Amino acid sequence: MSSNVDLIQLTEQTKKLTAMVVEDEKVTNELLSSTFKNFFSDVDSCFDGETALKIYEEKKPDVVFVDIIMSGMDGIELARKIRQINANQIIIVISASNDMEKISESIEVGVNSFIQKPIDTKKIIELLNNVVSMIAKKKKVETKTFSISLPLDLYETVNDNAKAESISKNAVIIRALRSFYE
Repeated sequence: MSSNVDLIQLTEQTKKLTAMVVEDEKVTNELLSSTFKNFFSDVDSCFDGETALKIYEEKKPDVVFVDIIMSGMDGIELARKIRQINANQIIIVISASNDMEKISESIEVGVNSFIQKPIDTKKIIELLNNVVSMIAKKKKVETKTFSISLPLDLYETVNDNAKAESISKNAVIIRALRSFYE
């Protein structure tokens, strides 16, 4: 990840995504939020689990960055509740904790990544590369099941330029699929 080209490509991908930072320590929250604002199209920052859950339900960000140790609802509890709302949510734990119990608990909840503080630029870039590839995989899976469920003769029908309304909708679907795979 040394060259700037990679960083530009990475940013092109992350700019399509939104994120949420949940961290109760003000300075760390501001640091993470301002860093992620360089990469994501939108970043919400929260200082506690309860607020984070409300904002999550409202905004449904693509990626949730969460600290484990917070007063009130901790990060693991928050991750668990988010998982109930969306089983496929990308949740990344950022924590200074070396508490193996907490770490294994967060793995149990099914967080996608666990990062130890302090965080440097290298870690963040690596992390964002992982996020982008996780999302690409997720999209591919969704698109595959989607394209399989389209009728097989659809492609010919569209090529025949039929006028029926349903076909123009399908043409849009195919265009979307094509542009995704390009």
